Amino acid sequence: MAPITQTLLSNRLAVYRIPVDGARSTTILVAFDAGARTEHEDENGMAHFLEHLVFKGGEKYPTYRDVNEAAERIGAVLNAYTSHDLVAFHITARSNKALEAADLLTDFVGRPKIDSDELNRERGVVVQEIARANDQPAVMAEHLIDEAAFGDHPLGRPVLGPAEHIRDTFTHEGILAFRERRWSPDRGGAFLVGNLDGLPENGAVEELFARFPGRPFPEPYEPAPAAHPRILVRERDSNQSHLRMSYRPGIEIKDPKHRAALTIYSTLLGGSMGSRLFDEIREQRGLAYSVHSIAHAYADVPVLQLSAGLESGKMLEAYRRMRDIVTELREDGPTEAEVERARAYAAGARAIAFENTGAVARHAAQQTIVYGEDVDPDRTIELLDQVSFDEVRQVAADVADELSVACVGPHSVEELESA
Repeated sequence: MAPITQTLLSNRLAVYRIPVDGARSTTILVAFDAGARTEHEDENGMAHFLEHLVFKGGEKYPTYRDVNEAAERIGAVLNAYTSHDLVAFHITARSNKALEAADLLTDFVGRPKIDSDELNRERGVVVQEIARANDQPAVMAEHLIDEAAFGDHPLGRPVLGPAEHIRDTFTHEGILAFRERRWSPDRGGAFLVGNLDGLPENGAVEELFARFPGRPFPEPYEPAPAAHPRILVRERDSNQSHLRMSYRPGIEIKDPKHRAALTIYSTLLGGSMGSRLFDEIREQRGLAYSVHSIAHAYADVPVLQLSAGLESGKMLEAYRRMRDIVTELREDGPTEAEVERARAYAAGARAIAFENTGAVARHAAQQTIVYGEDVDPDRTIELLDQVSFDEVRQVAADVADELSVACVGPHSVEELESA
């Protein structure tokens, strides 16, 4: 990969150029430390709602129609996402249209109108989005496990927020105040990824990103709470259940080598078709049609989540056996063959993902804004390749038998407590 460069603008926004050999397209992404975990309780859902409102237009492209038609004229794809960690906006275009894409993105994101009439019209759209999420048992289970794992802390609240906040509480002034408080270039970044031939190094790109106003350094996020295992059940009369189990691995979250080892552990546990969960829960026992594990690291706390979608009559057996598998790995450790396969699979999957310029941009934003680390995707793959058997064995040993549980289906808390 060609050298990665970083430029710090006068507004304190860092701009990263990350070339990807052989790419035909360019992804331009700008992100801020302004996700759902930075909201006050009465602001829950505001980060995501603001993401929607920004697309309604800026100064040069003053309406949502102007934004959408401008993207289509250059053959570009626009999108955004809000997580607990970040809010991010991105556009991907053919490399020869990259400068025009940057002009569009920096206009409506860097200087959005946030019109009061559009704000009120958008309330109904987001309320419908929340209703759709609440109609999906799998999504409901994801919200429930966050609440079980983190309680009333911001990490335990849904990113979408409650419908009543969107419908009744959020004001134009409050949304502008949240943006002023959280969208600080000091805690953000711009990432230019892919074929960068269409982005000259004569200052033109930097001039576009100077559209983002400088703002005070934002207040720190509320630290994650200590683990307090809970079991939450959303009773639902159905033949299918959705089970979630959340552990707190005992890794050093600030050490990228530890996070890499956790990724390998999660892969051999339930991250591939050769993993223990998939092999036993799905293939040998036929307990679930969907079963997997995933490791995620917030800025200050790691999470290991196990998930299963299954026939309700098999839920308790699957829960007991999934928990037993984690215990077996803790007490006996993985095999060297498992670690070798999982390491190859995880590193290979990451290398394949990084063929996509959008994936590289999203990864870079997470690396620098959330962790304050190197944005080089090659370094991330190298860390996975370098994980040792002993490091994975230690991760397994440090996943204590303390977990939060969430379930959506015809069950009760008492059933899970006695399982």
